[in-house]
Amino acid sequence: MVRRRLVLLPVTAVAVALLPGTAVAAPGDEPVPGAPGLGDPYYPLDGNGGYDVDHYDLRLRYDPATDELTATATIEAAATQPLSSFNLDLQGLTVSAVTVEDDDATWTRDGGELTITPAEPLEEGQDVTTVITYSGVPATLPDVSGFLHTDDGAVVAGQPDGAATWFPANDHPLDPATVTVTATVPEGLEAISNGALEEQSTADGWTTWRWDAAEPMATYLVTLAIGEFDVREYEADGVRYWDALDPDLFTPVMGGPPRGEIAAASLARQPEVIDWLSDWLGDYPFGTAGGIVDDDAALVFALETQTRPVYSPLYFTDQLRGDVVVVHELAHQWTGDLVRIAAWQHLWLNEGFATYAEWLWLERAGVRTAQQSFDQLAALPPESPLWEDLPGDPGPALEDLFSAAVYNRGAMTLHALRSAVGEDVFARLVREWVSAQAGEAVTTADFTALAEEVSGQELDELFQTWLFTPGKPAGLGAAPAAQPSAGTAVAGSPSAAAASAGTTVSSR
Repeated sequence: MVRRRLVLLPVTAVAVALLPGTAVAAPGDEPVPGAPGLGDPYYPLDGNGGYDVDHYDLRLRYDPATDELTATATIEAAATQPLSSFNLDLQGLTVSAVTVEDDDATWTRDGGELTITPAEPLEEGQDVTTVITYSGVPATLPDVSGFLHTDDGAVVAGQPDGAATWFPANDHPLDPATVTVTATVPEGLEAISNGALEEQSTADGWTTWRWDAAEPMATYLVTLAIGEFDVREYEADGVRYWDALDPDLFTPVMGGPPRGEIAAASLARQPEVIDWLSDWLGDYPFGTAGGIVDDDAALVFALETQTRPVYSPLYFTDQLRGDVVVVHELAHQWTGDLVRIAAWQHLWLNEGFATYAEWLWLERAGVRTAQQSFDQLAALPPESPLWEDLPGDPGPALEDLFSAAVYNRGAMTLHALRSAVGEDVFARLVREWVSAQAGEAVTTADFTALAEEVSGQELDELFQTWLFTPGKPAGLGAAPAAQPSAGTAVAGSPSAAAASAGTTVSSR
């Protein structure tokens, strides 16, 4: 059937819908505590209700010698209901002071929840400034995300909920905000974050770097990389670029160029990649871009941190592999960053599009067509996990959320849709999807409704088969075509060939 477009509710309303029993005040009601989570089906305590964040101003000092972080977070928000208290997500770290509207506030901790009680209740619609002073050694999460300690500093990759390991946050994609990061580090080290570098100064053995991200982003997309980096600044087609490469990557190796040279060459193609992606997805949505490549063995994935993705060095074993992962993460700047998911079960909308961008790039490069990429996966036997994992509802376990099905079967869904509706309709659908949903949080239902609206076709069966039905779809090929070499594997997905013996890398 042709369905109406889903209208997304404001953050507070979504929380109410997903959190039965949570008290939310109607206009004129007495203040009540804000919800301790936004009710995400996979991670119900991620994010918090009762307010919308407008801006995070993070001012921090980090000493790699001790791994100690001392910081102040100033959070500008607007109350969406009368509040007697409200929560922020914060994992570990020690809070030493909290003020709300310049008045001292009380606070309590319970697991990853920081509950703040202001001196006076907050009114609905009130603009609120909260200042939190905190310190400690930020945690690296068991999945090796969050705040990663490196040999000379740190690098942050926060998906799905690792932002709260280093700053208090409304840590869910439903509440994006602009961000300023001012990082003070020992002289001789660099501190790289999102957006534009606005100021750099050195005094008394410490260097301060101030980065400003003017476009709102989900908290998991905020990054910070501290250490020795070769920072390259340039401009192309009105976009300002900052690339940061660990100098250790340029150490000569036997049998080929060092990974730093490969990474630098791939990042140098970013203006070309952005121009090419713009033809498919619309104008590049941000004023800055770039990439961070840290030579740290613990970092085994890439992440689309907004305007400045973070890359594992393991991708840069050959030029094509490096180029493809850059395509993947830059595609996310549209599908994942500009257009955000409303809940983590819809992650295929991010990863399916980014993986399909890889297929289109490989076709452009003359490696293989998108149809051949589809056919190679379609030839996998029925017992392959690709057919058992459901990209439309993979589950909260990280090995399921980031499974090959979310990436590859997600891309196959888009290719099947393209085949069903035709080239022109598919191209128009993709453009309208990005332009109509820019800055919004979306669901699978939003995309399927738009696909039916643009195509004029009933597509329930197609999406049900590819996204929500276990088992290999009927009619797919049984005999594989010639398989690609490791050098031409689709580098941005978990099913890619290992970048080095015994090591699997994935792109988030």
